[in-house]
Amino acid sequence: MMPEHAIKISFKTILLSGLLVGTLDILSAFADVYISTGKNPLVVLNYIASGAVGKTAFAGGAGIQLLGLLFHFIIAFSFTVLFYWLYSKNKLPSKNWIITGIIYGIFIGVIMNLIVVRLSYIPSAPLSAMKPLKVLKAVLILICMIGLPLSFIANTVSNKEKK
Repeated sequence: MMPEHAIKISFKTILLSGLLVGTLDILSAFADVYISTGKNPLVVLNYIASGAVGKTAFAGGAGIQLLGLLFHFIIAFSFTVLFYWLYSKNKLPSKNWIITGIIYGIFIGVIMNLIVVRLSYIPSAPLSAMKPLKVLKAVLILICMIGLPLSFIANTVSNKEKK
């Protein structure tokens, strides 16, 4: 039995939401790398792939970049599914979609930096070497490109169900 505040999110909504936030996130990463370094933004995909294959990913070409893109979307879909699962189980997120989106973006940043990256082969700096402004920029990207869109969509679906 579902709680009375619970909402049902369709597979189509989850799929389209995952595609949306995954695309927004990777495009913002491409823009960030290009603006801050002037490098080809596709190096982001090599970086992501390095989580599974190690430093050799940085010498890889299109195949490695496709692997990085695949991993990126797997991660984006995982966070999308987790968001909707949490949203459907709790009444609190539906109270204010903006705060929910901000909190979820911060949550993603913490999980990615303290768990996912640390458990992967991605070359990472010690926590003490992380630059606060760089971390803030990364978290703001996660908030704006994943947390807020997911929360907005869930809130919209929830409000439609209530009518």
